[in-house]
Amino acid sequence: MSLIGTKCVQGGYTPKNGEPRQIPVIQSTTFKYDTSEDMGKLFDLEANGYFYTRLANPTSDYVAKKICEMEGGTAAMLTSSGMAASFLAVFNICSCGDHFISSSAIYGGTFNLFAVTLKRMGIEVTFVSPNATEEELNKCFKPNTKLVFGETVANPSLDVLDIEKFAKVAHENGVPLIIDNTFPTPVNCRPFEWGADIVTHATTKYMDGHGSAVGGAIVDSGKFNWTKYPEKFPGLCTPDESYHGITYTEQFGIEGAYITKAVAQLMRDLGVTPAPMNAFLLNLGLESLHVRIKKHCENGLALAKYLEANPKIAWVKYPGLDSSKDKALVDKYLPNGTCGVVSFGIVGGREAASKFMKSLKLIAIETHVADARSCCLHPATATHRQLSDAELESCGVSPDLIRMSFGLEDKEDLMADIEQALENV
Repeated sequence: MSLIGTKCVQGGYTPKNGEPRQIPVIQSTTFKYDTSEDMGKLFDLEANGYFYTRLANPTSDYVAKKICEMEGGTAAMLTSSGMAASFLAVFNICSCGDHFISSSAIYGGTFNLFAVTLKRMGIEVTFVSPNATEEELNKCFKPNTKLVFGETVANPSLDVLDIEKFAKVAHENGVPLIIDNTFPTPVNCRPFEWGADIVTHATTKYMDGHGSAVGGAIVDSGKFNWTKYPEKFPGLCTPDESYHGITYTEQFGIEGAYITKAVAQLMRDLGVTPAPMNAFLLNLGLESLHVRIKKHCENGLALAKYLEANPKIAWVKYPGLDSSKDKALVDKYLPNGTCGVVSFGIVGGREAASKFMKSLKLIAIETHVADARSCCLHPATATHRQLSDAELESCGVSPDLIRMSFGLEDKEDLMADIEQALENV
């Protein structure tokens, strides 16, 4: 079996004699067929192929297959954004009247999706601490609980989830564990190896790596046995009357049912479709991911150590530090590195943070993380501004928190920029 670096470069697409060496961009909304019967087989999911890019496109599928190979799954799909991936991953098995459990230490946009938007759709969430005990997790389950959700390394709190523990409790209660693996990427952590059942990504981040294309991905491990709990997952285990009465688990097995339903039903109806050109740009990023992520982690650790030793810095949170409360989890799940993102607070609180950020010259203020260029953000007044102080604290985001994403520049230049900015505080 190929190692992860080879999968990054060559996974998902093997050209035949005389075919393009690079993944081709199939920039077409539609596809021609000789007969209606040929197309009918596609609509009945009896044949493989393409008929409309809103549902599927060859370029996107090549890239989804590569990410699937990288994570070690059995089926995958791309979406138009990471938020779309999180939504489809949950909505594929939850409907009005259902309940799910999520770690509270997740991206602010995902927190709002779960707490506000899904609530309007009649889907209830219970948030738990990423540090919850098995007993505390078990108390959150209800008869209508359908899944557990968490982030490998949370954005921006940087809490590391104990994947094995959350998977164990989820499986004991007959539901899958969905993990957002955006920050580590499969280069640094493959959650399926620790019991997770479904993985999501905001491919906009390290996978793309260049701030060029918004996107998302969902990967199924193919290991969760939906048919063992047909009453919990009727959408997968009973006929879908909106798609010719297909029962997804019967026709595609546990290895393909989940992703097929998400494409045939949800992508069909919601249309959160990735552009073929965005998929192509994502693939260019994936080809160098295994090389880039090492530099991001190297810079993240070096700058975290520098900040930790600086008297003008009130606190530093980076899971790779020896002082991190999650060091044991890092050693277990992320021995090759975590990410290039560091969270910290400046002595003087919000006012000092504002002066510091205005004084930066090389590191830009952006609503982004995890690309080649270093950037920073004050989440309480940006990505998480819709949350109350109590909700901020539950997400692991203090009002003075600055999230800094270290890119691929020389760490000495990044350190010098921080140093000169701190002189103005």
